[in-house]
Amino acid sequence: MTSVNRISPPPPAIFVVLAAIAAIEGLALAGYAAFDAVEAVRVGATGPADVSNGPALVGQIVILAVFGAGLVFIGLGWWRTRRWPRAPFLLAQLIALVIGVPLASAAGGVVRVVGIAMVVGALAGIVLVFSPTVTKSFTDPPVV
Repeated sequence: MTSVNRISPPPPAIFVVLAAIAAIEGLALAGYAAFDAVEAVRVGATGPADVSNGPALVGQIVILAVFGAGLVFIGLGWWRTRRWPRAPFLLAQLIALVIGVPLASAAGGVVRVVGIAMVVGALAGIVLVFSPTVTKSFTDPPVV
């Protein structure tokens, strides 16, 4: 039997959770980029002059979409139980904490809920990425 015909086992549950965290974060960023694009067409650029001009808005949309796609790709790497997603995933979680903590302490209701969700997701991702199961799967030789 060749390796092409072998069915790979499903990923361990912890990798499924890590993949879900990365995918949800990525889809949220991509969704926010799409929302910004729709709002730019519908309402135009609004807000302070420094950030409400056309190039800044396009830049924000592109950055959000690229980071979102990157996180979805990282989620795919976790789903396939690869080693490479660990560092970029950890970096993304640290960035989420830097953004989420101030949002979680904001006065607004929706903003605060989004911030709390970001912090909880980022902390869960950081804890899981350093869990013994994930670390052991990277240090043990693969079973063939």
